[in-house]
Parts: sequence; C-alpha cells; structure tokens
Amino acid sequence: MEILKCPVCKHVPLELYVFVEREEIEEGIIFCSKCRRWYPIIGGIPHLLPDELRSKSEDVKFLKRWLNEIPEKILKYGLPYNERDIR
Repeated sequence: MEILKCPVCKHVPLELYVFVEREEIEEGIIFCSKCRRWYPIIGGIPHLLPDELRSKSEDVKFLKRWLNEIPEKILKYGLPYNERDIR
C-alpha cells in the first residue's frame, strides 16, 4: 500500500478495506479520500484503472456483492459509481 497512489489524482496514502484475506488480500476496496474514487480488489488483483477504462457492470456487481461491507462514505459518495448505480 505504501507504493500505491491514486491513478486519477495521484494522492497518497490510499485507504484499504479488506473483505476476504487468506495468505493475501483476496477481496476488498482501495479508496482515495481526496477524489473519492474507489478501486476493487478482485481475486487478489487491485483494479487501479482510471474511470474511462473501468467496467460499470463489473463495478456495480462488486458493489452489490459487498454492499454490507463497504464503508458508507464509499457507498454514498464514491466515484465513479455508488449506491445510485445499484438501483
């Protein structure tokens, strides 16, 4: 986490929320508190992509799957997608 920076605004440090951890983090979210963008960790791989390269359907599916684990600040105000996109 010390070497990661937000691909959009270059802010450091990023916040890490872990949902599943075995030998490494399998599922979770990386969050930038400056620009409010969040990045999913899926299958142990952080998806640190700018908005234009992200898959809305994959991100919304991730939000739905972890709805009860995602911090409220990400769920309500996160970018590029948030709870408004789940409906």
